[in-house]
Amino acid sequence: MLSCIQPTGDVHLGNYLGALRNWVAGQHEADVFHGIVDLHALTTTVTPDVIGANTLELSAMLFAIGLDPEVATVFVQSHVPEHAQLGWVMECTVSFGELSRMTQFKEKSSRSETDFVSAGLFTYPALQAADIVLYDANEVPVGDDQRQHVEITRDIAIRFNHRFGDTLVVPEAVTPAAGARVMDLADPTSKMSKSSASTNGCVFLLDPPEVVTRKFKRAVTDSDATVAYDRAEKPGVSNLIDILSAASGMSAESIVSSYRQYGPLKSDTAEAVIAVLAPIQARYEELMADRGELARQLRIGADRARTVASATLERVYSAVGLLPG
Repeated sequence: MLSCIQPTGDVHLGNYLGALRNWVAGQHEADVFHGIVDLHALTTTVTPDVIGANTLELSAMLFAIGLDPEVATVFVQSHVPEHAQLGWVMECTVSFGELSRMTQFKEKSSRSETDFVSAGLFTYPALQAADIVLYDANEVPVGDDQRQHVEITRDIAIRFNHRFGDTLVVPEAVTPAAGARVMDLADPTSKMSKSSASTNGCVFLLDPPEVVTRKFKRAVTDSDATVAYDRAEKPGVSNLIDILSAASGMSAESIVSSYRQYGPLKSDTAEAVIAVLAPIQARYEELMADRGELARQLRIGADRARTVASATLERVYSAVGLLPG
């Protein structure tokens, strides 16, 4: 099973409760590969040194939340050159028409703040296909917004196998284990996101306790002051209930029956989140203070990833009939 993440900003509570916590649980249930896809970040990053710093911080965070380098294969994409090598083969196996139909290219290119739109933004589904098939991944957990990428990967793999023989595993998109649905505290009708206009509604995993408390105290609720779970009519209150449930293990029903006012609900939710974040923050600081240990853990992942990826690339080159080196 393969899941990847771009090093493009701070990890927030929605990322953790919605997906990353499931990565930690899932590492003991399957052979998992988690890539920090820094090469993909090149499609939108033009400032030097940013990607490297973000990659280091993200890797520390992934280990801090509980991914075990001896169990899960956690690696940096650029540390495994087979990604770029197979990416070119995949680029030569996908058509211009298929790439032009990818909705994310249209959306991201239209949001570009400059006249420059990277060609990599157009072709990166080919590199993403390489990311997947390199590890013979049977399953790729994705949300609805990423299903198109798995579908084009399937098309590329099927076409390659038709041309050159049965070489690549054709992956399946699977619905990931349901995580908490975390909405923006300031706008509970929108998902919590680091790209929101204001960070007041987004709780980052490295936010200090006083900041977490302040954000929850300012969380939008409603005017009727009744604690009830109703996503349509009371999105703000329901969001607090969902977060408290995910952070504490209490059921939504139990939370509703325990509170009569919003103030205590906000305070207790903040305290529960702070308790969840405290050990993560402590481990993160340890890793960032010991770059040698962090590098060692990433080398373990890169070495394990390269063992699998190099075998796949050799199989692909042999199937195509490239002259051995």
